[in-house]
Amino acid sequence: MDDSAEKCVRRINGYIDQVRLYEDPIRQESARKTVPVEELQEKALVSLAKEGKYEPSKLEQDHAFLLQLLFWFKQSFRWVNAPSCEHCGDATTFQDMGNPLPSELQFGANRVEVYGCNSCQMVTRFPRFNDPIKLIETRRGRCGEWANCFTFYCRVFGYESRFILDLTDHVWTECFSHLLGRWMHLDPCEGVYDQPLLYEMGWNKKLNYVIAFSIDGVRDVTKYYTRKWIEVLPRRDIIREEILSNLLAEKTRQCRSTFTSQLLSELEDRDEKEKQAREIDTDAMDNSSVSLPGRQSGDKEWRKSRLEIDSDEEGSLSSSACPVRKCADEHVTRIYEGFQSILSRLLDEEFSKSTAIEALVFIQGIVTNLKKSSFRTRRVLVDSDSDEMKTLLHRLFTSLKYFLGALSLDSNLDTDGRVHIWLASEPVYTSLALPVVLDALEEIIQDINKCDNFDRAFLCIPRLKFNRMHSGSVLASGEELPSGIATSAFDGIRSSKWEEPSGAKGCWIMYKVLDNKKEELVAYELMSANDGSERDPMDWLVEGSEDGGSSWHLLDEQTNQIFDNRSQRRSFFVAKTGHLSNAFRFTFLTVRDIDSTSKFQIGSIDLYSRKF
Repeated sequence: MDDSAEKCVRRINGYIDQVRLYEDPIRQESARKTVPVEELQEKALVSLAKEGKYEPSKLEQDHAFLLQLLFWFKQSFRWVNAPSCEHCGDATTFQDMGNPLPSELQFGANRVEVYGCNSCQMVTRFPRFNDPIKLIETRRGRCGEWANCFTFYCRVFGYESRFILDLTDHVWTECFSHLLGRWMHLDPCEGVYDQPLLYEMGWNKKLNYVIAFSIDGVRDVTKYYTRKWIEVLPRRDIIREEILSNLLAEKTRQCRSTFTSQLLSELEDRDEKEKQAREIDTDAMDNSSVSLPGRQSGDKEWRKSRLEIDSDEEGSLSSSACPVRKCADEHVTRIYEGFQSILSRLLDEEFSKSTAIEALVFIQGIVTNLKKSSFRTRRVLVDSDSDEMKTLLHRLFTSLKYFLGALSLDSNLDTDGRVHIWLASEPVYTSLALPVVLDALEEIIQDINKCDNFDRAFLCIPRLKFNRMHSGSVLASGEELPSGIATSAFDGIRSSKWEEPSGAKGCWIMYKVLDNKKEELVAYELMSANDGSERDPMDWLVEGSEDGGSSWHLLDEQTNQIFDNRSQRRSFFVAKTGHLSNAFRFTFLTVRDIDSTSKFQIGSIDLYSRKF
């Protein structure tokens, strides 16, 4: 073998040693303690519930937890181009490579970058640690550190995982999804999953070798990451194909030398299925629907120097064929109606504006405490030292109990004036509801504060709450994956949104009523998203259909509408009433600043039918 081939072999051997570290039980136990496991479990169950899966299988839960682990890691790890000065905190500039210290070599830092401070001229060392247990402590680095640490975390939680080396200079992770029945691509730097063509089609990488390393072997998985195999082949000139194939087969045999015959048989069967899947003629595949962003992680100039940046700076993991999605939002309607019960009670009792706000703030505190408690065993005892507040709670308790029922909670008022609150059904129902309640409470308190008295405030609150449609199905012209899916417009949560990656010049979203029931739409509410005012809707049409979407009639038209604030809710009454429809369509014609964005976004859409 020539020098290039020998260097390739040495790299392969080094990564085999690296993935072996992932199996150390002491390292795994230390790593597990750094992860908010219960929080991620709750988020996983909520994500499944939003898809209508309230009783998910073990495979579905495992898959969802893995994705939440990815999203958490993306937020908890820090990308470093040049480290800040460890003396004054200012920016630094690369100077040279340094010699590793014994304390750095202890954690595999064979390379150390040396940076000089642009202000105080002091030197800052940046050891490139390879031991994942050290990376869990530092929580910083570039793609090597990110993929190394995240792959380790995946092993900590029992996922069959592979560290993926792209010889054109990138690394990421794969995990075997038993739900999908195949290996799944995960890039912790980008927070992206199941997008294997990201590098070739989004980053414009000229791939040559993509090698997967795991505790059970080493495999060449390049074909999984390309649709241009004929173009890739000439670039594979570092090592002869036969030598590489034999080398990987031998390394795999060595990795499996202690495995049981049953496990070997299972792995060989999986290997064969994976090989057959990789042998599909990738050059014959249709690439026209593939739309992927350039690199998002790292400094912009650094990405430009690597030619991994897209001309569209906003970048998007869009879905050009948005599937029909079911809205799991009955709880949102029940919560809105629950608020109406409390507000009506406050009005009937002739409370002053200040007392009404005090009561709502007290309820806000109860909900906040519930959210902080363990999601599997939520239980709160509400006790007040104030006799006045105890009297208030007693007068409101019937409405409060109804309201808590909308959160899938039960409650009891004891003789001492204390309120006991506990879970009434599956924990996920309450987990879905609590963020909705906190957002709504904040809005209602703000609305009341803006008015002179509570009587007027009750009339001015722009929430139309009665007869909100729910549990329908949604189809859209496109959506942003995974954070801006179409059903996010109906989930009642202020921080979420439906985002259409190419919707600035026109997009649509269609809502089909549950059980094909015909409703008369009399009003609707739109809420601006939490950022990017240039993406707000400005002109739109609202249409209804009596035949599920085959034909449409115009219900309302709005032009030059401006949302002055983020998460601003605005109410609109339908101009043309009297039509019964089982489907409704919003066609958004343009955004607020079409010259500065290609995207459209909306925080929420609430539809209200006539009350019969």
